[in-house]
Amino acid sequence: MSSSSPQALADGKLQLDHPAPRVARLTIANPAKRNALDHAILDSIAATVPRLDDHHCLILTGSQRMFSAGYDIGDIPDEVFAQEAEKLVAHPFMAAIEALEAFPYPTLAALGGHAIGGGLEVALSCDLRIAAAGVKLGMPPAKLGLVYSHTGLQKFIETIGAARTRELFLVGVNIDAEVALGWGLVNRLVPADELESATLALAVEIAANAPLSLSGNKRVIGELVRGGGRLDPAIEAELIELRRACFVSEDFREGVRAFGEKRPPRWQGR
Repeated sequence: MSSSSPQALADGKLQLDHPAPRVARLTIANPAKRNALDHAILDSIAATVPRLDDHHCLILTGSQRMFSAGYDIGDIPDEVFAQEAEKLVAHPFMAAIEALEAFPYPTLAALGGHAIGGGLEVALSCDLRIAAAGVKLGMPPAKLGLVYSHTGLQKFIETIGAARTRELFLVGVNIDAEVALGWGLVNRLVPADELESATLALAVEIAANAPLSLSGNKRVIGELVRGGGRLDPAIEAELIELRRACFVSEDFREGVRAFGEKRPPRWQGR
């Protein structure tokens, strides 16, 4: 249960609450437009996520059994469509994506409803995805005449491979969550009525882990993915030092002691 009433952001289209210790949750709440992402929502994600770094897991979800239908471009007038659409999918969208990717601890997207287009890329920018059975995931650029960003396409290639990315983007049909699980596009699949409790249980389990390990391993995984397995020597030296530092940390000694004594560890974050 949430420790406080949700905080309304983006004119109420984004909600922030804290459902468990060290767990924060952002809920996209734009049901009139199937939780489409507009400037206000994206700007609020970009501004809010960096301020939550005292939490050790961040959940991103959508309201009313919908994750997000993607960019909110349906009401842009024809005479300014090109400029306004490009503005929306450029800076605000990329700023929100970058904030999620830069969050130092694990992020978890809970897909209680369809995740389409830019909504699916936002989910893919989280470290883990848990989906309700029966939801649809899809990328419709081929149906809209849109050439997708190379950075977005690279994210899909890294996650599901080039062959599946071609199928998703060149065919343009939605896939079931069950298929997405087989592709590796989602990590876990649960019954729809269990999504919230399963997501919270997973977030609590993550947040209970060693914070130095969570942030350190996330950093190493991110650098390896970005470098295609090859690291710049300066980055490699940083990662080696990060590992060395863990061996002399108080938390590593506490973790070993707690494991031996069969008790929960008391992390200090140092």
